[in-house]
Amino acid sequence: MFERKKVLTFGQDEQEMMVRSLYDMRNSALERNIPTEEVEDLILKVIDAPTRKERRRLDRQTR
Repeated sequence: MFERKKVLTFGQDEQEMMVRSLYDMRNSALERNIPTEEVEDLILKVIDAPTRKERRRLDRQTR
């Protein structure tokens, strides 16, 4: 079956905030002896997410 994916766009500050929050979640799970593999996988996805150039619509409109 086809799995739907969602794409989120973050700025540098937002990405860093997301990673910090996930690290806090991971540390909290470690303190409570809860498995952390899924959170660790998500941390790696956020860190390794590809960058994309922002489209510049204003330049196209002036042409």
